[in-house]
Amino acid sequence: MALKAAQSSLPPNSGKPGLKRSLSFWDLLIYGMVFMVPIAPFGIYGVVAQGSNGMVALAYLIGMAGMIFTAFSYARMSEAFPIAGSVYAYAQRGINESVGFIAGWLILLDYVFIPSLLYLVSAAALSDVVPQVPMLVWVVAFIAINTLINILGIEFTAKANKIIVVIELIILAIFITVGVLAIVKGVNGAEFNIKPLYDESKFSMSVVMGAVSIAVLSFLGFDGISTLAEESKEGSKAIGKACVYALLTVGILFIIQTWVAALIWPDYETFKNPDVAFYQVAEVVGGPWLKMLTLLATVFSWGIANALVAQAAISRILYSMARDRKLPVLLAKIHPKYNTPYTSTIVIAVISIIVTFFFSSQLDKLASVVNFGALSSFLFLHLSVINYYMGKQKSRDYVRHLILPLIGFIIIGYVWFNLDPLSKQLGFSWLGIGILYLLFLKIKKRDMSLDIE
Repeated sequence: MALKAAQSSLPPNSGKPGLKRSLSFWDLLIYGMVFMVPIAPFGIYGVVAQGSNGMVALAYLIGMAGMIFTAFSYARMSEAFPIAGSVYAYAQRGINESVGFIAGWLILLDYVFIPSLLYLVSAAALSDVVPQVPMLVWVVAFIAINTLINILGIEFTAKANKIIVVIELIILAIFITVGVLAIVKGVNGAEFNIKPLYDESKFSMSVVMGAVSIAVLSFLGFDGISTLAEESKEGSKAIGKACVYALLTVGILFIIQTWVAALIWPDYETFKNPDVAFYQVAEVVGGPWLKMLTLLATVFSWGIANALVAQAAISRILYSMARDRKLPVLLAKIHPKYNTPYTSTIVIAVISIIVTFFFSSQLDKLASVVNFGALSSFLFLHLSVINYYMGKQKSRDYVRHLILPLIGFIIIGYVWFNLDPLSKQLGFSWLGIGILYLLFLKIKKRDMSLDIE
């Protein structure tokens, strides 16, 4: 019965070009890893270290443990509905059409703006290295490269992802190797201990959880795997499996690299600037060359790698919503040769240029918008699992379909509750616009129902 309901809610075969099923499990896994960025802590290490009283590895461990429940919920819904659209499609079919629209509207807040955030951070870092080149030039270059790669096809994007993740892992391996050798030599007073994971003299759950609310954002991106459901050639289970494995793999890498960094620079209160703290650590153990290598790796991984997969993800959400006539139908156009949602990809490129222009000096506000959208959509995801399986399908699997998503809802809810006021102010403003647009669609009597008989 569940399979029949799921299959009947899939988009009908209209004979028009669709997304090409060409991605293997490994392609999906690598996509998720690139989206999360294996070296993501490089950019926010100092803030998390100071916020956790030096227990930065613990903050990432708790963050990984919390997000794994969200990964489980993605796995459950991708099995039931193996289609593009992510949270939008899952809430739409798991709860109802209107809730699905609101969930999709909120995830847009995350995916539409996150490429712009990545471009700005990378461009700002490059401007410090090469001040002669204006930030806008770097932004346009990043956007042009990523747009071209994504239009050429998801297979091309997958190949680029493999190269990117190998480069990131090599640089990470270099840092860890040099770092461990430095600890053995006692550089900067370093010694092996468990304080980055647990320091009894400084431990406070409220303090650590405050740092977790920052660290957990490094994991955002594994959910992007679900947007490729219609391009997976190994079936729906590959989507959920890739979400969980990508999260665990990157989470372990986060813990290792931050543990090593914390041991090398144990006095987290002495960073000159927490925003560039990791590069200070790299310079201590390897000199200027390692500092520059880690800095450029951050720029490349954020401005090209992460933004590349982010653009691919949001273009497919726009494609899915437009196909359901919740957004202009133009966004559902598929390229006749490359089988990619090229109009949505181009629209995201244009939006990214506009957003980077307006938020060029307001990164904090842009980050706040992204955080609200992601965490709010995760809440809808967990509710969708419970409502679909326990309510509609009358499931008796209380562990997978009730307890696990409920734990995920509570954890994400706690992190959401601790978002800064600016996040909620901007987020609720966006939500208000979405509700008004939904009412407009209803007044215009757009078809807001799904045929799932």
